Amino acid sequence: MPAPVPPLPSPPLAAAEYAPSERSVSGAGHRLRLTLLMAGSCLPILGAVLIAPVLPRMRDHFAGTPGVEALVPMALTIPALSLALLAPFAGMVVDRLGRKRLLVIATALYAVVGTSPLWLDSLGAIVAARALVGVVEAAIMTCCTTLIGDYYSGRQRDRYLAMQTMCASISATAFFVLGGAAGSAGWRTPFWAYAVSLLLAPAMAAFLPRPRPTGNTTATSPDGTTTASSPAAPDGTTIVPSPAALPEPAGRPFPWRPLAGTCALTVFGAVLFYTVQVEMAFLLDDMGVTDPGMIGLAIAASSLATVIGAVVFTRLGRTPDAWLPVVFALCALGFAVIWLAPGPVVLTLGAMINCFGGGIMLPSLLTLALSRLDYADRGRGTGLWTGSFFIGQFICPLVVLALTSAVGSLTGALGVLALAGSVGAVALGLAGRRRVPLTAG
Repeated sequence: MPAPVPPLPSPPLAAAEYAPSERSVSGAGHRLRLTLLMAGSCLPILGAVLIAPVLPRMRDHFAGTPGVEALVPMALTIPALSLALLAPFAGMVVDRLGRKRLLVIATALYAVVGTSPLWLDSLGAIVAARALVGVVEAAIMTCCTTLIGDYYSGRQRDRYLAMQTMCASISATAFFVLGGAAGSAGWRTPFWAYAVSLLLAPAMAAFLPRPRPTGNTTATSPDGTTTASSPAAPDGTTIVPSPAALPEPAGRPFPWRPLAGTCALTVFGAVLFYTVQVEMAFLLDDMGVTDPGMIGLAIAASSLATVIGAVVFTRLGRTPDAWLPVVFALCALGFAVIWLAPGPVVLTLGAMINCFGGGIMLPSLLTLALSRLDYADRGRGTGLWTGSFFIGQFICPLVVLALTSAVGSLTGALGVLALAGSVGAVALGLAGRRRVPLTAG
């Protein structure tokens, strides 16, 4: 997203999938499977936000380290760089070796690398350990999103993709509060939370079925629910493949061009969204708010606005093309309010406006990306989208640092981002009028 690139029209199959679908997934294992996928989707969010409230304390602890002003924010965002670089490769591995196996292994490793800063005394070593967190996050995020695309179709898939954003945002709200509260006991304490993945890995191994892309049959699940032609999973849950899950002719090209436009837009959107998450603690610190607990609550309030945005996306049912100009304008408005804020309360209000727009933006962009993907491409395509999203997350503090040097203040840098978001919103709106509206898929 250095420049907004309007997505190309989706193929007829994607349009058909966005019509209300009568196909659904039901059965005894359905809720458990969905819970595990949503919990797994929250782990990369844990890596992205948990230590945000303690960044000023980390900066003070490593004050004598050369480059501390850049390295401490990078400790928060370096997992995003690893995730961004490796997610496309994780997608290829997912397509070839299987989603479930990779997910279980990565979830177990997450606890090991995530807790390592508890025993490291070098800022450079901590940043390196955080990069390894991003490696396993790439596998976790790609696998979870791909499995949602495998298990579900049509409107049910769209609901669960939006639910993925909602759950991640709700967990982010909790993690900000947890990180702030734990940070009061020391900046290292929040890293203990990474051990939670040790509980998820064995549950995923036991209860997640392997998706089956072929073989249409009519099946009745253990709870007596009958679903339209679909294969049965090992746990008795009926898995309904989407039409895109059927075998494709040999030599079918990967949809590079339409996916490239969505991925470019995703990079820009991620910068607009994550800048608030990364810089909020420093903005509040500049205003005299230094308590990690208070900083965590303020960031949690903005994160809650992301949840509300995801709910709005789910309830209103508008297509991504209709939403994107609006949400980019909302992100720009939030930056403008932060830029002009006279105190912490107004600053938090601006952050909430920005994150509300982000809560609608994320499922819109992801839904747009998945509309271009068939089963054989879904892992690779999801990996490319995930990589694009997290490269935007990684570069956002570097973008802000460069803008701060150029304009002289952090708030001034956010004013520049307000202008960039406004230009993006106008460009998307004009592009939408020049082409046939996209029927999302």
